[in-house]
Amino acid sequence: MIANHIHDALAQVKKLREFILSKRFFMGYSGVAKMLGGVVALAGAGIMSLKEFPDSLLVHLAGWGVVLAVALILNYGAFAWWFLFSSQAKRDTAKAMPVLDAIPALAIGAIFSLAFVLGKHFELLFGTWMCLYGLAHVSYRQSLPIGNYVVGVFYIICGSICMLLRMPFINPWPMGFVFFTGELIGGIVLYRNNHVQRGEKVNAESE
Repeated sequence: MIANHIHDALAQVKKLREFILSKRFFMGYSGVAKMLGGVVALAGAGIMSLKEFPDSLLVHLAGWGVVLAVALILNYGAFAWWFLFSSQAKRDTAKAMPVLDAIPALAIGAIFSLAFVLGKHFELLFGTWMCLYGLAHVSYRQSLPIGNYVVGVFYIICGSICMLLRMPFINPWPMGFVFFTGELIGGIVLYRNNHVQRGEKVNAESE
């Protein structure tokens, strides 16, 4: 009888530990995909800096649109894979809810971008993108490690500088370098977080 109570108590402690580990940080974002997104941004800047690349604001805007599309496919493709096939997600929509935290900042970024393009204020786009993307990072302060918050502050600082200096839109390097640096560091933060939490989960299940 006592042995059964002890067994039940240990089982409850194990479940509680697994629950605490699952709630520590969001694991749906891939550090590798994020780092690849940074490489894509730097490669895009390199292509757009070529002499053969058209010296047109709209063409450069289209170029950054392609960079954005590739980055979205990488990052949200990895998220979809995690949600559908990962043993941590188990297709539980509650575990995917942190993804919604960034939507307000990104939506405002899209609206500002449209307003600046229509008003032909292309020199404000880089700063706007960096600042709003930084705010999207900051919104994850409860669900991702502090390193991700620091990356968000980095984007906001860089974006503020770009807006105050009114960086020329046809110079792609400020955007390329900032996003490459931010996504590289942010990817490392996510990779370490996911790796550590998976290890803790395995240890919890083996005990």
